[in-house]
Amino acid sequence: MKITDVEIYTVFCYRTNWTFVKVTTDEGISGVGEATLEYKEHAVAGAVEHLKRYLIGKDPTRIELHYHHMYRDAYWRGGAVLMSALSAVETCLWDINGKALGVPVHRLLGGKYHDKVKVYANGWFAGASKPEQFAASAQRAVKRGFRGLKWDPFGQAYMTISNAELDKALTCIDAVRSAVGPDVDLFIEGHGRFNVPAAIQIAREIEPFKPVWFEEPIPPDNLDAMTQVKLKSNVAIAGGERLYTRQAFREVLEKRALDFIQPDVSHAGGLLECRKIASMAESYYIPFAPHNPSGPIANATTLQLAACTPNFFYLEIMETDVPWRREITNEQLVFEDGYMHIPDRPGLGIELHEDAARKYPYEPKELRHYNGELTDIRPPETLPYF
Repeated sequence: MKITDVEIYTVFCYRTNWTFVKVTTDEGISGVGEATLEYKEHAVAGAVEHLKRYLIGKDPTRIELHYHHMYRDAYWRGGAVLMSALSAVETCLWDINGKALGVPVHRLLGGKYHDKVKVYANGWFAGASKPEQFAASAQRAVKRGFRGLKWDPFGQAYMTISNAELDKALTCIDAVRSAVGPDVDLFIEGHGRFNVPAAIQIAREIEPFKPVWFEEPIPPDNLDAMTQVKLKSNVAIAGGERLYTRQAFREVLEKRALDFIQPDVSHAGGLLECRKIASMAESYYIPFAPHNPSGPIANATTLQLAACTPNFFYLEIMETDVPWRREITNEQLVFEDGYMHIPDRPGLGIELHEDAARKYPYEPKELRHYNGELTDIRPPETLPYF
């Protein structure tokens, strides 16, 4: 079997644009992957084109060899663009191998440890701006079956936070906690906003609400500073969505910088690299809770990873999405009582509908975290997709 083509599909999805990759072979077996990199879509598509030159004519069953060569020969190791492109094509190869053997990818990575995994919702707050709106949206999500909710309540704050901004955030958290009760898990998102003293202050203030974690309280590029926050916080600290490869996570683990690690299968190096990262974390007794707010192929990939990972803790998923999410793949998700079931279809268990994907071409979007539009992540016609 030889690789004959690598195709890229950039699909508008309101909040950003999904980037899907399809690798085809001379035996008619194809594989899909996702390289969605918010606001850097053209760059990642260009990186996939570079990898395409290497992949054409190669045997898709030699995944480790190709991963090593593509990573090595990039010369500029790591970084979001290269690693997202590499993650997507690596995933395509696993999908091809699973389909060729007629088994789900998790069978190739050790088989099922989990039949289903706990799910927390992101995006449930779309359009909310006042505490009572967040509370109502939280109640709706819980009625749908979610037992965990994540959001960023910090408005436009950056580096420092005023007393007024902090009071507003705490009022929002209090409204959500009061609306859903003590048994729903809350996850407070920081988006790498704050400096060390602000992050420590916030961690202390949110502690009474008993969140599972405070995510990315400071920017991700100084692990010593992150460790400072962790040591002074009684709330667990999570992070890792903007870290790539096991080398970066080795440093996280050695410095004891995070309580929960969150690599993204679309950025950190793909399926096997994330499985290696999870194994490293397991030896430190650190839970694995991957970042997963992207599209249907990333979600399908993360479910395969979850199946075979003993220290898998929680799956992030978007509560609703653009109506055309249902058009562009044959995604079939089973969500019951707060858990997502692991599918057993061959490969990743999902196919891209190319004609539908082409109907929604790229549209430029900008980062919204600091402009007052943080909750503007869904169009008015948003729909549940599972």
